[in-house]
Amino acid sequence: KLCLVVRREPDGLHIYTHIGTGNYNPVTARQYTDLGLFTDDPDITQDVSELFNYLTGFSRQTNYRTILVSPLNLREGLLEKIRKETALGAGGKKARIIFKVNSLVDPEVIDSLYSASQAGVHVDLIVRGICCLRPGVKGLSENIKVVSIVGRFLEHSRIYYFEQGGHSDVLIGSADVMRRNLDRRIEVLVPVRAKKHKKYLREGVLEICLKDTFGAWDLLPDGRYLKRKPAGNRKPFSSQAYLMSHPATLARGVEDAMEADK
Repeated sequence: KLCLVVRREPDGLHIYTHIGTGNYNPVTARQYTDLGLFTDDPDITQDVSELFNYLTGFSRQTNYRTILVSPLNLREGLLEKIRKETALGAGGKKARIIFKVNSLVDPEVIDSLYSASQAGVHVDLIVRGICCLRPGVKGLSENIKVVSIVGRFLEHSRIYYFEQGGHSDVLIGSADVMRRNLDRRIEVLVPVRAKKHKKYLREGVLEICLKDTFGAWDLLPDGRYLKRKPAGNRKPFSSQAYLMSHPATLARGVEDAMEADK
């Protein structure tokens, strides 16, 4: 989901772009949870400008500076990042993968995640819908956990998080891990570069979802889902209710919202 704005300003032309995980639709926007990045980063804006040229037939562009584009390089880009995380885990270094997607179906990505688990990488997958990966299988996926969150809103945002030894690599965009997304559609993932934004996505979104005990269902090794319950006498924790009460997009900003919770 892309928007490109070229604006004439007093000091010349400036380019801005928005890359989102959801449709530009005022109806579904009231029901879906989504994320977007609005930026004037020259590498990203140039990539998106060249992608629009590709879409309109003015270019045969296949290589991009920052973004991953299906069906050109998105699958291989994800696989390469998983392989890097796997190598770090095999070497005993800090390694973790967290995906938040609608569906996880693609066999190549699933096999790569299995390899990461076997190398000691801790993998958390927040998959709302179809998941063809089996977590917690001895000798195959012991380090993988899968949770589906069903609540008031349709979980729709896609986030791909790689720990990278403490130098996190984070992408957001429209692509799910499905053949139709990776092979038969044009989808885009964009890197989130600002440290404060990467920290917010990790601590303020992904970790919050993983703590959910209200609408969370854990996928078991045999393919069944088990409703998650809070430990002891604790009250159920709803990630969606938390995010509604901690809107980082208000004037106080992302950092202030996170500081208020410490």
